[in-house]
Amino acid sequence: MAEKDYYSILGVSKSASAEELKSAYKKMAKKWHPDINKAPEATEKFKEVNEAYSVLSDANKRAQYDQFGSESFKSGMGGAGGGFPGGMGGFDFSDMFNGGGMNGFPGMEDLLREAFGAQFGGGTRTRRGQQPQHLRYDVELSFEEAAFGTTKTISIPHLRACEHCDGSGAEKGSKKEKCPTCKGRGMETRTQRTPFGLFQTTATCSKCGGEGEIIKEPCKVCRGKGVQSKTSSIEIKIPAGIDTGNHLRVPHQGNYTPGGGPQGDLYVVIHVEPHELFKRDGADVYVEQGISFPLAAMGGEVDVPVLGGTVTMTIPAGTQNGKVFRLREKGIKRLNGDEFGDEFVRVRVDVPTHLSARQKELLEELQTEMDGKETHSEGKKPKKGKKGIFGF
Repeated sequence: MAEKDYYSILGVSKSASAEELKSAYKKMAKKWHPDINKAPEATEKFKEVNEAYSVLSDANKRAQYDQFGSESFKSGMGGAGGGFPGGMGGFDFSDMFNGGGMNGFPGMEDLLREAFGAQFGGGTRTRRGQQPQHLRYDVELSFEEAAFGTTKTISIPHLRACEHCDGSGAEKGSKKEKCPTCKGRGMETRTQRTPFGLFQTTATCSKCGGEGEIIKEPCKVCRGKGVQSKTSSIEIKIPAGIDTGNHLRVPHQGNYTPGGGPQGDLYVVIHVEPHELFKRDGADVYVEQGISFPLAAMGGEVDVPVLGGTVTMTIPAGTQNGKVFRLREKGIKRLNGDEFGDEFVRVRVDVPTHLSARQKELLEELQTEMDGKETHSEGKKPKKGKKGIFGF
């Protein structure tokens, strides 16, 4: 399922106020309503508009969308990696249109009436379950832990079903009763007399808060809330190749949702600490290796650090400062794969800053030799005071 941009669907900015969202929704709903717009795509567009507003008009859902995206409202998906690949679960926007109504979205039908007039709708609503309450936990990993994988044990405070009442909120031996106000529907229907006749609106039941049931005798432990705070120790397996910004989903370790809603999930957000030697780009690793001038000039071998040890790398004669060498499959294991990235070694030719008398003598001999060859090749005598490659 492709990620949806709810703000673009409504034509508003991410900082849009509630009033701006409301105004944009009425405008777009009127534009794409199938009874008015006969274009083939009108029905689907109308669904998207309602889907977008149903999320952005709810502060909690909007915060969830801003953090996790539209895929967070789809159930039955899971995994680890960049973003949140599903699992926010329990909500299917297609249910919104079952029977052709706005079931489950209090207030939306009223907005459509404002856009189209009192002739819109008039049907009844049904009560929906609550959305799962997810938790977020941030974990810091060393560079090596992220590269090779590890296991972390974390302590999470979260809400669990009250053990005394099994999450019902009602004292043992007592039961919830059907709400006398809404007759178990969770919604109230109010009739108003207007110049155009009788007009019906529906809203969340003021007696039961939309539950359809009321508690006569609240649980003495949780005081009718149905939940208790509990700290759990959870072992998290970190896969090799994970990187900053990746997320791990741990099913059913979020908060318990009172009223029969689905158990929330735990989302572990990864942060990888920088390394003193290595830099990372995806599965590839970058490192700088210093070599001496003689080694750069004559060639040879040098031990280069790699993850988990060192390897011997050949330096060709005449290697210049800044030359980059590639060590294949010496990088990081690709997340959820079997392949490894590469290591790129940038050579830094180190020029000595302090020379002994003997070293200086040898370099002067080299300079004379090189100047002589240059003069011979050009057919000219060296100019007095001319300096060589090291400025001597």
